[in-house]
Amino acid sequence: MTAASPNNRPDIADLLAFYASAGVDEALEDQPVNRFAEVAPKPAERAPTAAPAGGTAAQQRSTNRPEGGDRPNAPPVLRAPSATVPDEIQAALARQLATTATTLDELRQHMAAFDGCNLKATAKDLVFADGNPEAAVMLVGEAPGRDEDIEGLPFVGRSGRLLDRMLAAIGLDRTSVYIANVIPWRPPGNRTPTPHETEICRPFIERQIELVNPKVLINLGGPSAKTLLNTSEGILRLRGNWRVHTTASGIAIPAMPTLHPAYLLRTPAHKKLAWRDFLEVKAKLREVG
Repeated sequence: MTAASPNNRPDIADLLAFYASAGVDEALEDQPVNRFAEVAPKPAERAPTAAPAGGTAAQQRSTNRPEGGDRPNAPPVLRAPSATVPDEIQAALARQLATTATTLDELRQHMAAFDGCNLKATAKDLVFADGNPEAAVMLVGEAPGRDEDIEGLPFVGRSGRLLDRMLAAIGLDRTSVYIANVIPWRPPGNRTPTPHETEICRPFIERQIELVNPKVLINLGGPSAKTLLNTSEGILRLRGNWRVHTTASGIAIPAMPTLHPAYLLRTPAHKKLAWRDFLEVKAKLREVG
């Protein structure tokens, strides 16, 4: 394998274009960090230079050999620190915090103080909710994007503007609905949240729904529907059919799964399907008063 020629290395414009296409749009630190630079071991971590008294020659050679293989004078092996990954302890803590919240303000405070989800470390802000907490309709998406992370409100970008038009078509707006997400922190690069991250955040959104107690729940997109309706069906099979979300206290809330506005921006031919779903919501609101 030959070494790469300096002429084949990408210039800065190519690197920036690559980062942009990969979703890297924010710097986490003011100064660049060389993650490949060797770090000298601390004095206390250096191996002793002599074998213990009475040790054999093999033991002495083993003691004098630096960590890093059989090569003499090899540099020490640098081990990366273990990553912080959400675990069942954090999920249990999230359930406990969600259960103890008696108001939406308390729930928001608990979520702002919660450090058990690794998405919080890369997000700018907690995206809790928008709209009227006394509304009869609650909409739940998957996770915030870049615009939502900046403003701290759900659905404020292009998909949010489309959602506003969809609501207006059935006589609703943000003063007559309540909007939230399953995940309250933006995943880096707008990547899909992992199942573990979703399970960490699930108790918060379930408690949020319970405290709002809407007459109708709208699941925007497949991830929201699968998480809150406990199903594995795809959104194209789920949409247009009334389901039920049952709260921890046993309250059954009619739920309408529908297509996410971001999906509709990519697939405008399916807007007619979402329109039918929203007409179903309008009819249900007349039915439940």
